[in-house]
Amino acid sequence: MRWLPFLVLFILAWIEITLFIQVAHVLGVLLTLILVIATSSIGISLVRNQGMKNFMLMQEKLAAGESPAVEMVKSVSLIIAGFLLLLPGFFTDFLGLLLLLPPVQKHLTLRLMPHLRVWRGGANGPDSGYTVDGEFERKDTERLDHDDRQDRR
Repeated sequence: MRWLPFLVLFILAWIEITLFIQVAHVLGVLLTLILVIATSSIGISLVRNQGMKNFMLMQEKLAAGESPAVEMVKSVSLIIAGFLLLLPGFFTDFLGLLLLLPPVQKHLTLRLMPHLRVWRGGANGPDSGYTVDGEFERKDTERLDHDDRQDRR
């Protein structure tokens, strides 16, 4: 089980190298490099635009007192998509662009919503109305006196 991340990383690298070689064989190396850079740039631009829209929707829902859970799940998919789009390669770009599609985000939201609990601080929290009763006693006799004249030297 601890070898699973290494296995996934190895398979991902194998897929990326294979696709890169195949595309470079068809289009040429220079055009393939330009294509990888272009897809990453376009993908990051899409993530930034969708992220700002999602952030605004989240702010509106919070202001209206509604749960922003759906927007939070979309934000997670946008972060993962941005990371995948930053990685050079066609397979990771494909997965990143796939995470940007609204039907995929909706499916991901439906799968993750039962496991997500959103708690907003303040009076609506789970501890609202819970009061702890206690007593305290101030002891001024143990207080240290401070001499300001010594600090000025």
